[in-house]
Amino acid sequence: MIADEELHRHAVENLNRADALLFGRVTYDMMEEAWRPPAQAGARPDWTEPFARTIDAAKKYVVSSTLERVDWNAELVRGDVGTAVQQLKRESGEGLFVGGVKLPLALAELGLIDEYEFVVHPRLVGHGPTVFAGLSKRVDLKLVSRLEFGSGAVAMRYEPRR
Repeated sequence: MIADEELHRHAVENLNRADALLFGRVTYDMMEEAWRPPAQAGARPDWTEPFARTIDAAKKYVVSSTLERVDWNAELVRGDVGTAVQQLKRESGEGLFVGGVKLPLALAELGLIDEYEFVVHPRLVGHGPTVFAGLSKRVDLKLVSRLEFGSGAVAMRYEPRR
């Protein structure tokens, strides 16, 4: 991923549209390590601070059967992930923002994702996780918005066709 100021502003807008963030254990650990204050002086560019403040303040739910506890404004989600997410969606006003690889796959399998956003970066890397690898059924999507960034990245937002 090519992280720049414009993409970070877009990420802040996305986070502000959600009532809470929903992460699996790996994504939670990664985000906490990267964004939980205090950051070392000079560890990241100043333009990342709005994102850092936004993600730090956000309510978080962590789906994990291995973690004993979480903090960083987070709550563990245990048991049946489908039932738990359906309950969170009923409580939520604006919605939940889910990140990661395995958790979005599980939620897509259950038909619990109302909107997808894919950000395509102008870089080929040839390795890394493949999102939605192993999906058991096709999910047809309808493009609802497209945003091009100065870096050449493109954010495309889709809704499932029902």
